[in-house]
Amino acid sequence: MSKKYDTPLLDELKKGVFPSFVVEMEKAAARSDMAADLLGQVELSYKEKLTHWKHGGIVGVRGYGSGVIGRYSDIPDKFPGVAHFHTVRINAPSGFYYTSNALREIMDLWDKYGSGMTNMHGSTGDMILLGTRSENLEPLFAEVSSRGWDLGGSGSAVRTPSCCLGMSRCEWSNIDSQAITYDITQHYQDEMHRPAFPYKFKFKIAGCAVDCIASIARADMSVIGTWRDKIRVDQNEVKNYASKMDIKAEVVDLCPTGCITYTGGELTIDDSNCSRCMNCIARMTKALRPGVEKGATILLGSKAPIVTGALMSWVIVPFMKMEPPYDEFYELVDKIWEWWDENGKNRERIGELIERLTFPRFLKDVGIEPHPAMVKEPRRDPFFFWSEEDIKR
Repeated sequence: MSKKYDTPLLDELKKGVFPSFVVEMEKAAARSDMAADLLGQVELSYKEKLTHWKHGGIVGVRGYGSGVIGRYSDIPDKFPGVAHFHTVRINAPSGFYYTSNALREIMDLWDKYGSGMTNMHGSTGDMILLGTRSENLEPLFAEVSSRGWDLGGSGSAVRTPSCCLGMSRCEWSNIDSQAITYDITQHYQDEMHRPAFPYKFKFKIAGCAVDCIASIARADMSVIGTWRDKIRVDQNEVKNYASKMDIKAEVVDLCPTGCITYTGGELTIDDSNCSRCMNCIARMTKALRPGVEKGATILLGSKAPIVTGALMSWVIVPFMKMEPPYDEFYELVDKIWEWWDENGKNRERIGELIERLTFPRFLKDVGIEPHPAMVKEPRRDPFFFWSEEDIKR
């Protein structure tokens, strides 16, 4: 029988219609003293309005510099079960596809070596195993890796790449997001497991501009599926939609570039002005389809508000084919990392560096040609600035 603590403050979080993490912690606590002590410590933190976790320092497995996040209690005598409470990140399969046997395999190992609690999944893309002791890390890793699993990224390294379901489930996916994610993961094994960057770097791959994985808001580099030719239009299906919806109000008026017209029962698209945002296709899925020349838009620089405020990604390459062996993509990434390594401050994300040194400086140093799609917002002043190099041309 595991320990039992009174948790009146945590009990408040079980009320209401939404699922509560407290309920799940209590399930684990019924079988694990570590989870039971976690409940006790969190309740005390709520009461005192003070965290009782101290910095984990350097903790991990031999040969890896990432994948384990150290955590210790500052009151281990009171809650010995969480004296050590390290988090282990497991590299998830592309698209988060698991067999039930694979999940049972990991859960059995986690019951053996840890608290039994998980987070499916962390925002960085990993399967998160919450809470184990230092002496359990090496035997856990030995068993996990012997079954074909690996640790994910943490610290100032490439974080575990993640993606949407892509072509496996979505007919609108313009690229094979799962294959690309797997290739990036294999290509950058050293950069994932041995931190060497100014700060973290996240890849997220979306099959189309609907961006179900929200890459544009939370990935240092977003790869978003797109097309280069014309949207395919089925006018017969357009007529069917006209009987069910207000095409002008729900599609034409919502087009961000105003490139759609609807007259005489026919839909016309000025593809030269289309931004490939997918809004019209998402609303009229039977009438409109992406073009046939598929590829990806590469964006850079988004992040959550930690050191500075939140950033959304910039377009840096409007169209790239993204076909194996992805040489053009990897050459671009390596150039960006070299520039970041030379100019970045400690704990400065690539988007923050671009803001500090300016986007034109980034484009010039990395050797990327400017393109109208890169404009993030209208110019705030009427002045143009020219370098001597521009004048000589």
